[in-house]
Amino acid sequence: MIGKNLVSAPGAAAGMVLDFLLPLRCLCCEARVASQDSLCPKCWQDMHFIEKPWCHRLGIPFTYDVGEGAWSPRAIASPPVFDRLRSVAFYEGPARQLVLALKFSRRRELARSMGCWMSRSGSEFLDRDSLIIPVPLHWLRLLSRRFNQSADLAKAVARQCGGEFEPDLLKRKKRTRQQVGLSAKDRHRNVRSAFSVDPARVGELQGRHVVLVDDVMTTGSTVSACSKVLLASGAASVNVLTFALADPSVRSGDGGLSV
Repeated sequence: MIGKNLVSAPGAAAGMVLDFLLPLRCLCCEARVASQDSLCPKCWQDMHFIEKPWCHRLGIPFTYDVGEGAWSPRAIASPPVFDRLRSVAFYEGPARQLVLALKFSRRRELARSMGCWMSRSGSEFLDRDSLIIPVPLHWLRLLSRRFNQSADLAKAVARQCGGEFEPDLLKRKKRTRQQVGLSAKDRHRNVRSAFSVDPARVGELQGRHVVLVDDVMTTGSTVSACSKVLLASGAASVNVLTFALADPSVRSGDGGLSV
């Protein structure tokens, strides 16, 4: 026991020196934190996590508990193409900062922590048999951006749950406009017929339970278009997992998500 402590002492001392020279910082701000890949107390408090009770289909929180498996009025009126949606937090405050930092500041190391949160949010449909597919970028956009943030998140989720990460099965065959600033109607039109599955690999989808991963969910037009293609190609089910949910209509408490 003493020998083990003596052996570990130099390593512990080196760690203390590194912590002093390079103190651990909050994922969102420059505040010091006690553990790696964590938020400071203020950012944690400002992160608007999405928690139960929520709509079984759309994962949007209710203002009060209406029973297990309940559907929101929006889900009843317009059921989504996919089975279920789960998101970590609303797209505001620290959640928005993390998404933007990953996507535009190329802080790809954030995907590890964000994917860990996502795996907890999607735990009800994530397991070792899950086929985890990111929403793809068109190859020209991927060439300019150099990475797909959704693929980084999907890879982190797969690592957490042990599922199969498949970044190239679903393709974006049409270079669409950026969805930012478009109306819901224009978003749907923009991504219509934009996605496809490699014909040579359709067999890999047969009977599989797919988890479709993206960074942010707004109106649902993109994940709905992807889900339709995956289901038509033989997937048994498609569940959607995102880090953030941006649709402001859901904050009314009725589970109102435009899909």
